[in-house]
Amino acid sequence: MNSLLCKTIRSPRFPPRIRVPASTTALRHSSGGPGDGPKKFGDEEVAASVRLITYQGTPFPWIAAKDNKSIAKTFMFTDFNQAWSFMSRSALLAEKLDHHPEWMNVYNRVEVTLTTHDCDGVSQKDIDMARAMETYASDLMPDGSKSYLSPKPPTE
Repeated sequence: MNSLLCKTIRSPRFPPRIRVPASTTALRHSSGGPGDGPKKFGDEEVAASVRLITYQGTPFPWIAAKDNKSIAKTFMFTDFNQAWSFMSRSALLAEKLDHHPEWMNVYNRVEVTLTTHDCDGVSQKDIDMARAMETYASDLMPDGSKSYLSPKPPTE
């Protein structure tokens, strides 16, 4: 009976492991002491970061809210299983980083909004999470042709 509990079951429909981008390493090893909270990005930093996180070949970039307090993107996959796989991988990283996205899923569409509540704006945590989500989406849809919808502006 115990041997059944330790058995690893592999499925071709699900990714075997999540891949954590190297840029998230610093977040996992930060001291977390008082005053060490995330630094809020200014308008120029948000704009520059949004340009940098867009995966090459992605037809639509992440976009910033008018007040630059959040960034958002809508992903579209071929079916619900791909959307769920994307969300599962993203959720595992969110737990590891203790930084959780606001998102909504309807069938094959996943709308994501990222903000850092501790600094009331966009921080490096959001950029790292967005970069990881880009990687996860591109892993699921390597051609990139159907994996993205036009961006939906985040609400202020």
